[in-house]
Amino acid sequence: MRNKGMRVAVAALAIAGTGLFAVSADGAYAGGRPGPKPTIVLVHGAFADSSGFAAVARRLLDDGYPVVAAANPLRGLSSDAAQVRALLDTITGPIVLVGHSYGGAVISAAAAGDPDVKALVYLAAFVPAAGESAEQLVNRFPGSTVGESLKAVPLPDGQVDLYIDPAVFPARFAGDVPPKDAAVYAITQRPASGAALGEPASGPQAWQTIRNYNLISGADRIIPPAAQRFMAERAGAEVRVVRGASHLVFVSQPGTTVAFIEKAARETVHL
Repeated sequence: MRNKGMRVAVAALAIAGTGLFAVSADGAYAGGRPGPKPTIVLVHGAFADSSGFAAVARRLLDDGYPVVAAANPLRGLSSDAAQVRALLDTITGPIVLVGHSYGGAVISAAAAGDPDVKALVYLAAFVPAAGESAEQLVNRFPGSTVGESLKAVPLPDGQVDLYIDPAVFPARFAGDVPPKDAAVYAITQRPASGAALGEPASGPQAWQTIRNYNLISGADRIIPPAAQRFMAERAGAEVRVVRGASHLVFVSQPGTTVAFIEKAARETVHL
């Protein structure tokens, strides 16, 4: 069991330094004092940032859950998972860990061996086994448009940043989000490095030992629904399919998403 006896002020400074928002329903930092409900930690994926969770976070806070939205660096799977794991180490009490898209691969690594993570919730997400990368999984089944949608930005260190072309982002990434909102998400997206999407998972994956739930986007044009179902069934997940939902299911269907997260919380923490 890790040491969580740090002072509230230290946890708050650590969280502030990572660019997160982390508050509980009463305005306290989630790393401060424990409450009767688990902390919900939200991990965004590639081509997004934590602001996309705003509607989900508001509903969770209204329902009395402490919430943390992590700033996923999108630089490399192992390093991203290590940063999320460091955040988890500052949180007292049970955790429900939620990952969208590439964030699913991150939480699968970050929560491995963590006794405080009571449930994993995957939202239109990658759920890799050791040796599999997001790039490999997205191409395992037909139907993804991600490869033809990417714009590459070469970096000085020889790496490459990848964006979804804003011209096709609304239709392919956010098809059921209002067009004006989808256009804003296209503009404000954060790139993922090619290294992150190509890095295979390694070591034990948290879904092998932690109860998990998988919300599948039924009209996803980024991760094909068949790929999502394959990964969910392999992980033994409780599955719900949202018909007609795009890859941004948590934006277009925040109520459905929150209900699914809270179901995981109730069933694993016995609220």
